Amino acid sequence: MRQIAQSTHTIGGLPVATGALRLETYQLSKRFGDFTAMDRVNLTVEPGTVHALLGENGAGKSTLVKCVAGFQRAEEGSILIDGREQDIANPTLARALGIGMVYQHFTLAPGMTVAENLLLAGGALPAVVNWTTQREALAAFLASTPFRLDLDARPSELAAGEKQKLELLKQLYLKPRLLILDEPTSVLTPQEADEVLSHVRQIARSGLCSVLIITHKFREVMAYADHVSVMRRGQLVQRCCVADTTPAQLAAAMMGESGTKVDAPTAGVTSSTRALPGAVLASAPLALEVEGLSAQGDRGTLALDGLSLAVRAGEILGVAGISGNGQRELVEALVGQRPRSAGHVRVMGQPYSASRHDNRHLKVRSLPEEPLRNACVGELSVAQNMALRDFDRPPLARLGLLNFAVMGRRARQWITAFGVKTRSEDAPISSLSGGNVQRAVLARELAGAAGEIQVLIASNPVFGLDFAAVAEIHARLRQVRAEGCAVLLVSEDLDELLELADRIVVMSQGRIVFETPAASAERHVLGAHMGGTAK
Repeated sequence: MRQIAQSTHTIGGLPVATGALRLETYQLSKRFGDFTAMDRVNLTVEPGTVHALLGENGAGKSTLVKCVAGFQRAEEGSILIDGREQDIANPTLARALGIGMVYQHFTLAPGMTVAENLLLAGGALPAVVNWTTQREALAAFLASTPFRLDLDARPSELAAGEKQKLELLKQLYLKPRLLILDEPTSVLTPQEADEVLSHVRQIARSGLCSVLIITHKFREVMAYADHVSVMRRGQLVQRCCVADTTPAQLAAAMMGESGTKVDAPTAGVTSSTRALPGAVLASAPLALEVEGLSAQGDRGTLALDGLSLAVRAGEILGVAGISGNGQRELVEALVGQRPRSAGHVRVMGQPYSASRHDNRHLKVRSLPEEPLRNACVGELSVAQNMALRDFDRPPLARLGLLNFAVMGRRARQWITAFGVKTRSEDAPISSLSGGNVQRAVLARELAGAAGEIQVLIASNPVFGLDFAAVAEIHARLRQVRAEGCAVLLVSEDLDELLELADRIVVMSQGRIVFETPAASAERHVLGAHMGGTAK
């Protein structure tokens, strides 16, 4: 049994314990109208441990931690801190109990310095701040961590990874007894992720705090957590020691299927999805060529700076990089959503301008990030959105008139084939969940006979989707590669690229700075190039 040293300090004159706490939830339930988001959840986080919480989107993970952190109140059940029931009515009470939470999205004050953000996190501030004393205290605090940040820098001057570290430091500065982390490594390089999680685990094992981490990365669970719990449809369905389980078993618990393989193709997708041998792939024709591509960013600065890359038929080229290094602008320039200021793009040796004519003639398709915003018209029906690519061509149109009966019939076939969950093909596509919107876009972009797609441009195609949707979309990407399609896969998830890609390139400051075969890629080398620290 790990020894947890506890002492007390005071908040508002009341004694408050310090050191890692024991968290228990008993029969905790939360409903939103007729929907039960959390159903009688019994969770235990042992003091001084790292406890991982897994589950598909909508499984109830966020609802659970928001109740613990005081942002929501459960209708039934109890929350116990060190065996004593607590009514955590708001975040202020949660903080007084020693509960801190680092959110997936940044909550920094953009106009304030690092030092000011750290002090602001503490809540009550004196009317006059003694900055000499405070800076000495902050410098001593930073020296006790592996993170180095300029106290005078503002968030606008920080990279995404530095902002995430500042979010963590804001909570660590308050010496929490329970630290809740929501997807804390989503914007970090592999080295930064290991640095952050190693430090968090060290703090837990020293007895200073307990840690509850929401993540979707099995590697992080296996490497850094002591225990893991799995939620499914609002219920806690599994709790075990990490040493006693495997990623495949955890995936099966998340999906509610025994023995499910993590990478098993889903129904309707054949298993003939192997990559071409290296020698064969090297002789395959160049399907997509990008030479010297430049484009302006949203603020008028250069987002793409003479970028060049090429993808062969039957190949998945993965594009890695920390968010904000030109990946979004690259995809938008390729699919016609952003003007190109210089450079050339060719598909199968022919100039490609991303017009509807070019897309049809050269057989180019795309899977954008946030498809409801970037690839759909929310007010139109599922069937109409599935027809956006060819609504003006037979058999959907004749003599300028749309054939809605044919459109609906085809939509019903695709809904079945791609597992789109909708009340009907006539429902507005905006009424679907994120995963089902993506499936509908998949149907539109990928349906058809082999050879009908020459180039597929996919940008974070599984961002925010549940495990089942991720497995299905990955299987679809492998399938189109097996049919000879060239796939450009832009993703901020390095694990996704290592799993799917044949080659990986790294983007930094709008340029390709590194390239490697995926089979021999080393995570720390990729991370060094992503972070700009490679020698």
